[in-house]
Amino acid sequence: MIVQRPGLEHRIALSVDAERIPVICGGGGSGCTSLLLRLVQLIGQERCQYIDLAACASTPERCLAAIISACPFKLRSGQLPSIPSSPRAAFDALLTFLDDAATPDGEQVTFLVDEILDLRTFESFPGLRHVQRDFMARLASSRNRFVLASGFTTRTHRLLRDAPARFEVIHIPPLEPAEVASFAMLFDGARPDWSRSIASAVTSLVGGRAAYAHVLLSTMTQFGAATDPVAALASQMAPDGRLTALCRECYEFRLHRARGYGALKAILGVLAEVEPLNLTEISQRLRRTPGSTKDYLSWLEDVDLVAVQRKRYSFDDPLLRLYLRLHGRPVPPTDDDLVREVHAYAQSRLPRAAEQPVPASAGVHQQVQQPGIIEID
Repeated sequence: MIVQRPGLEHRIALSVDAERIPVICGGGGSGCTSLLLRLVQLIGQERCQYIDLAACASTPERCLAAIISACPFKLRSGQLPSIPSSPRAAFDALLTFLDDAATPDGEQVTFLVDEILDLRTFESFPGLRHVQRDFMARLASSRNRFVLASGFTTRTHRLLRDAPARFEVIHIPPLEPAEVASFAMLFDGARPDWSRSIASAVTSLVGGRAAYAHVLLSTMTQFGAATDPVAALASQMAPDGRLTALCRECYEFRLHRARGYGALKAILGVLAEVEPLNLTEISQRLRRTPGSTKDYLSWLEDVDLVAVQRKRYSFDDPLLRLYLRLHGRPVPPTDDDLVREVHAYAQSRLPRAAEQPVPASAGVHQQVQQPGIIEID
């Protein structure tokens, strides 16, 4: 399901119309891909092309062939490039295609390029040491239009630090309660009054991330309006829950993109126990020097797993912290673990959660054994 965010879509459209190149940045589950696919609907498939670099960036030759085979456009010169025999020639042909492609009536093409940083895959091939820089420079002078997206905010800012002024970074803001209420109405059985009543709680519990909101809302609408958001969260953070799967994917994906895998897991484990912490506190718990700990933290920042404010570090995605508290252990969480951790998380996110009684563990056990039951009572 594609979330519609008219305000953000309008801002991107204004940037494109002004001949700028918007670069959309957002963390895991924030909705970068959904936003690009929504733009395809708005612009029209006859005038734009979505390209997922994460899926097709293998060798430059195969990437070029895949993009050309899926693209409905022709070059203004009238001929598509043949597949060259060298990686550098293939990359140059890709740049030529993106620059020279035109609609059937000769108008500009808008390319919507997802996971732009995956171009780095090409840097292991001869003659492509500065492929990201070369790509950005060519796009900046192109006659066509582009919208780029990346799930790695810090690395994207570093890439664009010396880029031409045509690029404009646009951060995907967290969902607002009004947007979550509208999102909820897209599910079967959702009513306007119910959607508005649960919007604020759902927004807080998922940290404003669209993918997480989708799971929580679909769970609640599937099992009825009486379903409590915290109970739905507990059901989906169980070992076989969909939120657990999403968090695991994000956690492993970003760790594998960073350096120092084992040490970084240890730091995240420390922050899962207590946050925020400063550098000295983390290094003492890690039993490493402040210098090496500072390096580890910078690598975590590089893949947007931690954020720092006033020299104190914490998780960038609060639901990932809950995931690690539940599943960052050698045994699966028990029903009592689920109840305790989800309730503590809800207390920190929802102003009224502290007033609610702690649910008994039997309800969670029932849900795990019988997926059709999600209430905790």
